[in-house]
Amino acid sequence: MLKRTATAFLHKRCLPLIHNDGTQRLGFCTYGPDASQPFDATQDVPVTFDEENLKFIVCPVTKKPLRYDSARNVLVSDELGKAFPIQNVAMAIHVIVATVFVFLGCCTNVFFLELLVKEHPGCTNLITFSQFLFIAIEGFVFTTKFGKRRPVIPLKHYVTLVVMCFLVSVSNNHALSYDISMPLHMIFKSGSLIANMVLAIILQKRRYPLFKHLAVYMITLGIVICTIASVGGGKAKEAGTAKTEDGSVYTKCVGIGLLLFALLLSARMGIYQETLYARHGKHPRESLFYVHALPLPGFLLLVPNIYSHAVLFNQSAPLPFPMLEIIPRSWIYLLLNVITQYVCIRSVYVLTTECSSLTVTLVITLRKFVSLLLSIYYFQNPFTLIHWFGTVLVFAGTLLFTGVLSPAPTVTESRLKTQ
Repeated sequence: MLKRTATAFLHKRCLPLIHNDGTQRLGFCTYGPDASQPFDATQDVPVTFDEENLKFIVCPVTKKPLRYDSARNVLVSDELGKAFPIQNVAMAIHVIVATVFVFLGCCTNVFFLELLVKEHPGCTNLITFSQFLFIAIEGFVFTTKFGKRRPVIPLKHYVTLVVMCFLVSVSNNHALSYDISMPLHMIFKSGSLIANMVLAIILQKRRYPLFKHLAVYMITLGIVICTIASVGGGKAKEAGTAKTEDGSVYTKCVGIGLLLFALLLSARMGIYQETLYARHGKHPRESLFYVHALPLPGFLLLVPNIYSHAVLFNQSAPLPFPMLEIIPRSWIYLLLNVITQYVCIRSVYVLTTECSSLTVTLVITLRKFVSLLLSIYYFQNPFTLIHWFGTVLVFAGTLLFTGVLSPAPTVTESRLKTQ
């Protein structure tokens, strides 16, 4: 017998949605054609949710009661042979808000990053240090309460995450020293969705339906096409003056190997985070703090580079705005970059606790695509038919992945039983 203390609004055309905010509460939201109706918490009434109450919960298609499957935590329609997953209402709201802030924070962050790098090439160490320091200080004050709150997840797991993150960053940056062009660099990063899905199938024994495979391939192909089209125009314009690249095959293979290693390790890092949260619970702010605080001593090796660019920042011209004439504009750009980076990375960490690593990778990949389009618009680069073709692939793949274009609502992911 299933017993829950719940808050629910029972409706004959409704399916259950579990709130998970420390207490188990049960809310209902219309499923099917009326799924767009908002959840109305004001109409909730206290009830006890057990198997007897399932007679109130009927299939929106057959109008017959659904059977609760406790092993899979789903409601089953025996007539249709389909299962309706019990979803998390609070999670859905957090996911929507976090996704919006990923796009807003990350895209504006890239904008200010481009402004800084254009004016001060090579200042990325100063930018990275500022971002890490800001997040570490914020986490030390508000997350650990000045070090009084001990971590829920053991530090050894955070050390593993830091090592993974460090190796990914070093490999991606070092690959450029092995005759790897920026177009190839960007194209490799566009393969993160496929890498994540492949590792999830191998390591987590997951199965994905055919339409999700097709959606991932469409999104990745669309981003690759847009990337090639974007950099292709610039290459053509500079063909007369650019130097020809004669790197050896061996050198290129080393660079490609580094990119491939970074791609797979980045996907593995996402799956590792997902596993940690499943084992120790969801603690996005704690993870955000420790992953950014633990690497800070490593920046001591970069002090000369950081100091030299700080001097250059002091020499930059101020912005022509009242009360800002005395502040060098590079420091203002850096402040805005740090704030938007905090919004971006915190939203990403919320997604990692509420979604699968593949879904997080999808959001980040689409964010990269939006950044590419904004960059094309901001720098007034031509948007050709090839760009439009890639755009159609990306958005069609997104609709397919999210189930908008899928034939019917089903359980889209299942985990194989392991011995």
